[in-house]
Amino acid sequence: MPAGGARDILDEFDEDRRRPTYPTVTIEAGMVVEDRSSGFAGDVVRWSFEGITLRDRQQQLRHFTWKSGGFLIDGTPVTLKRPGATPVLTQNVSAAGGFIDGRSNGASRARVAQPHRIWVEGTHDAELLEYVWGDELRELGIVVEPMHGADDLALRVREFAPTADRRLGVLLDHLVDGSKEQRIADSVVEQHVLITGHPFVDVWAGIRPRTIGLDAWPNVPKGIPWKQGLCDAIGVELDGFWPKLRNSVSSFADLESSLVGAVEQLIDFVAADA
Repeated sequence: MPAGGARDILDEFDEDRRRPTYPTVTIEAGMVVEDRSSGFAGDVVRWSFEGITLRDRQQQLRHFTWKSGGFLIDGTPVTLKRPGATPVLTQNVSAAGGFIDGRSNGASRARVAQPHRIWVEGTHDAELLEYVWGDELRELGIVVEPMHGADDLALRVREFAPTADRRLGVLLDHLVDGSKEQRIADSVVEQHVLITGHPFVDVWAGIRPRTIGLDAWPNVPKGIPWKQGLCDAIGVELDGFWPKLRNSVSSFADLESSLVGAVEQLIDFVAADA
C-alpha cells in the first residue's frame, strides 16, 4: 500500500476481481427460490421494482428486496432480476378486453385482462401506479383507469355493476375526515368495492420531497392551483416537471407510506383470486 495509507487503484482492482459473481436468472411466476439470508423458500407470487414476494407451503407470504447473489435455485446462489422492466406506459384497454403495453420501440403486447378494475382520479395517479407497480399489475392482468375526477363516483360505480367476479378498487386523493372526497367515498356502499386513499391534496405530494432535494413540500395558499403553486414556490416550470418528479422514485421508500399502503390494499383486493 502506498505511504500514508492511501489505497492504490490496483488494490481496488484486486478486490473487484475477488468479489464473487453469480448467474443472473429472470424470475417467473411459480418459480421456487430460497432467500439465502433467512432460509425462507417458496414460489414467486409477485414482484415490483423493489423486490419479490414468496409463498411457502403454509401459504405464508414474505417480501424480499433484490440483492446480488441473494437467492438460491436448486442450491445454487443466483441474482434474480425482473422480466424486461418496461418504460413508463399509458395503459389502453383493447376492444378484446385486454390491455396493451406500448413500448418505446413501437411494439405492443395485449394480454387478457381480469374483469376487475382499479380506478384512480387522474392521469398522473395512473402513471405513478404504472411506474411503480406496473410489472405486478401486468402479471395479474389488472387494468388501472383514470376517472379524471371523482365527483360522479357513485354513478360510475352503479354503471360498473361490481360483483364478486368483477371487483372494483378506487384510489382517492385527500381522503381525510370532513373532506369532499370522504363524503364521496361514504356515498358508495357496495360489497364488492374497496375505496382507499391518501391524505394529500394531489398524488404528487405522495412522493417524498427528498427525492428532489427538498425537506418538505411548500405550503400553497388557498385559491392557487396546488401544482402551479408548488412549482412557483420551488422555482420550476409546471410543464415538464411531473416526469422529472415521477422518475425520481427509485423504491417504495421514496413514496409516503399512506400511498403505498392504499395501493397495496387495492391490488390485494382486486387480485384476491388471481
